[in-house]
Amino acid sequence: MEHVPPPAEELALLDRELARLDARRSQLLVRRAWLLSVLTPPVARPANPPAPPFTAPFGPPSPVRPSAPFAAPFGPPAAPVGPRGAQNVLLTLGGLLLTIAAIAFTLVSWGHMGIGGRSAVLGVVTVAALSAPAVLLRRGLPATAESLAALASVLMVLDAYALHRVVVPEADGRGFAAVAAAVLAVLWGAYGLLLDRLRLPLPLAVVSAQLPLLLWAWAAGAGATVFGWALLVTAALDCAIAVWGKGVAVRVTACVCCWATGLLGLLVALAQSVSADAAPAALAPGVLLLVGALIAVSGAWRAPTGLAVAGGLVAGLCGVAAVGGVLRAGVAWGWSVPVYLLCGVVLLMAVRAPLPRPVGQGLVWASSTVTVGAVLAAAPPVGLSLMGAVSQLARVWSGTPGGGIRGALGVESPAWSQMAAAPVVLLVVAGLLGAVYRSWAWLVRVAGPVLSPGATWRGAAGAGAVALGWAGLTVLPAILGMSYAAAVSVQLALVAGAFAVAVRGLRRGMDGVGLTALVCGLAGAASAGMLSLAAEAATYAVFAVLLVVFGGAAVRLGGAAVSAAWTLPPLPSGQAAQSVKTLQIVQAVPACGAVVCGMVLARAVGASLGLAAHQAAPVMLVVPAVTVLLGARLRGLSSALPVELTGAVAGMVAVGMAVTDRPFLALVLALCGVLAAGTAVRAERRPVAGYLAMTLFVLAAWLRLSASGVSAPEAYTLPVTVPALAVGVLRRRRDPEASSWTAYGAGLAATLVPSLFTAWADPHWVRPLLLGVAALVITLSGARLRLQALLLLGGAVLALDALHELAPYVVQVVGALPRWLPPALAGVLLLVVGATYEQRLCDARRLKDALGRMR
Repeated sequence: MEHVPPPAEELALLDRELARLDARRSQLLVRRAWLLSVLTPPVARPANPPAPPFTAPFGPPSPVRPSAPFAAPFGPPAAPVGPRGAQNVLLTLGGLLLTIAAIAFTLVSWGHMGIGGRSAVLGVVTVAALSAPAVLLRRGLPATAESLAALASVLMVLDAYALHRVVVPEADGRGFAAVAAAVLAVLWGAYGLLLDRLRLPLPLAVVSAQLPLLLWAWAAGAGATVFGWALLVTAALDCAIAVWGKGVAVRVTACVCCWATGLLGLLVALAQSVSADAAPAALAPGVLLLVGALIAVSGAWRAPTGLAVAGGLVAGLCGVAAVGGVLRAGVAWGWSVPVYLLCGVVLLMAVRAPLPRPVGQGLVWASSTVTVGAVLAAAPPVGLSLMGAVSQLARVWSGTPGGGIRGALGVESPAWSQMAAAPVVLLVVAGLLGAVYRSWAWLVRVAGPVLSPGATWRGAAGAGAVALGWAGLTVLPAILGMSYAAAVSVQLALVAGAFAVAVRGLRRGMDGVGLTALVCGLAGAASAGMLSLAAEAATYAVFAVLLVVFGGAAVRLGGAAVSAAWTLPPLPSGQAAQSVKTLQIVQAVPACGAVVCGMVLARAVGASLGLAAHQAAPVMLVVPAVTVLLGARLRGLSSALPVELTGAVAGMVAVGMAVTDRPFLALVLALCGVLAAGTAVRAERRPVAGYLAMTLFVLAAWLRLSASGVSAPEAYTLPVTVPALAVGVLRRRRDPEASSWTAYGAGLAATLVPSLFTAWADPHWVRPLLLGVAALVITLSGARLRLQALLLLGGAVLALDALHELAPYVVQVVGALPRWLPPALAGVLLLVVGATYEQRLCDARRLKDALGRMR
């Protein structure tokens, strides 16, 4: 007998079927067990897995239900609110309602009972509410106990109010409130320590302890100093509780209260210290500030890292304010800033004190904060010195201003006298930062127990020293009231010094010192240049010196860039190559500055010669001529393009100067075309400079013809067009791949465009007819020979010429049509275009491809 299928294969099929049945049976058993668990309520709740509990306002945390397994296809819906959560909500609402009822009973519902009767009832209810939590805690009902304890706390406040109304109604309310707050703080503290499982009484005791001293000072009509002491003593008590208190809630509450009361007290002391006009008057707030510093240090000694740093910061600021307030008393506010700055610098010696590391860091931050504040207070004179020079733009060559440099800046003398301390502050801070930059290794070794600064901080210190030193020296001439010539000379010396530092720093490496010095030099050069515009001789002298400074800096940086590029290995690292590239880019900054100085000198020469603006335009073209030569000399360097572009800006300025006179404008455009043609000799500039030269030459020719009153421009343009087209034919024979625009564009445009402009102004029909025939021939030739320039130029001229001829008839027809017909026709046209939108796109693509295939 033969088996179909074979026995081995049939056995495998049976095994697979039995395995499938077992899996199905297991699935049905799981489903059956879940249905039984739904229909039969459980006897006891299983233990919850450990999870972060939801902490209710009162009572123990409510358990979190475990989620259903992800693999189960069906599962019981999660309960929206657990029993504990519902219990806490009900207890909270109940406590609030009882509290509101008690307040209403005491204050509003007088009924037939007097205040004494109500006080007795409140006393009995308060005692019961205070006693009930102890019983409830023994029976395992902590949430209910918390609710009743909260109610008892409110009742105690109402009892104090009732006691004042019944027993001592004649007592001062503020003094009684101070005593009541102290008593309530003691009672709540004792109650919380007695029933340590309650979480509300101890934080309430801390909050209540904030009021007695303040209320007592208010009741006594004390001054600001007493209020400051009351706040600081309260802060000291809070600090002690925050350090040694029992429980996280108590410590957090005490910490928050300590910061609130301590900062308020320190602000009161600081206001008194700043407003003191003599040293004895500043002693009392100074002592208050020192006590605040002691409290901050004692609290920060055992605080976490973040709070310890903040405590050290507050302590350092308090020490500086206390000592500086006594030393500066009776001194003008402008000279008070150096005093505080000195105290802030002395504070840095605390880094060697045996303090925890976070506290020492806070003291360093305090010293830095004082230094930054002093620098910001000294910044306004620097802004006046820089921005005041802008006023000279409205008084160019009006003569040496009276009143020296202060008159040139337009700021009165008393204002500068009040800012006399500004350069002192800036130069002192610059000297300190410079010392840090020079002695960085020693500083790191000394500050090792407190700080571990990186190399970036050293660069920042050096950059800050350069910037602040330059700012202090910049404002010094105005503070000293120097003469105009002396102040401008000092500004030039500062610019030269800044560029010397920049070149030295940048040649050593791209650090913050060199870049900062470069920025300061540019700002100083702009300020000195604008100041020099007051007098003609000063303008020549200042911009000549600036030209030399900028040029020397560009040459030195260029040499450094070339040397760095030659010393690169065959496969340089990314950082080394980037450093060389950045140095080349930075070299362009002084190079472009030199070009700008040349532009100013060229314009000054024109003004000195008494030339009008359009007559001085050719003189301005000396600058782009020099930049064209420099661009050829700097070929291959990244600074060549910025220099040439700056020269191009000078050419645009020259064109703008000549706009008012068409003959001079044509001359300037022609000279610019010569410069562009000279630039196009270089292969890397040819694609742009070549077309620019062609455009400038054509524009110059048109303007010259227009300025000469020529009514038949073809007599002048055709002799140019014919040889230009012949040259184009020869170019195309030698290089069939050459573009038709290169070969024929300039020659055709030289005649077609002027003729088109003339035809539009010609009332006769002969010129438009001849121009249209010529344009038609050119268009057909371009289509036949597949030359893009001929097709587009001829088609454009033909279309515009036809429009000119049809314009009168179109106007007549439009005038004869009804008013509604043009909008209707436009709407129909839009509908047709919209309906065939895709076809129009295909046609446009085909036209674009056809034009692209032409030469």
